Amino acid sequence: MDRKHVMKMFNKKTRIGALATANKKGDVNAAVFGSPRMIDEDTVIMAVGDNRSFQYLQENPKASFIVIEPGESPTDWKGVRLYLELDAFERYGELLDSFRENIRKVAGNRSANAIVAAIRFKVTDVRPLIAPPDAT
Repeated sequence: MDRKHVMKMFNKKTRIGALATANKKGDVNAAVFGSPRMIDEDTVIMAVGDNRSFQYLQENPKASFIVIEPGESPTDWKGVRLYLELDAFERYGELLDSFRENIRKVAGNRSANAIVAAIRFKVTDVRPLIAPPDAT
């Protein structure tokens, strides 16, 4: 898939997105996140609280993020599946401060103050939302 197109879709404010993670025992978690942004063709950044997603990423750096733009029927839906690997997380610094400020504007102080880290992922693969049966 063309990653420039993926970036455009990924960074739309109207999209729905969910992050899937697993811990070292294989327990899985899925959570809706609004903060992730694709800053270049190979990098996704996001803010997290002290939650299960963050805990699992510290045990297992691999994750997946699905982006969906609903359509009239599932065959009309647009979206992508991004496969990610944790590159770094920051508990202080400019990236975390910028996430907190943006979240403060949208969701208020309580939500902004709940953010404990800014995460940087490397994009390892990009797949269509709905792939042909032989390519899933």
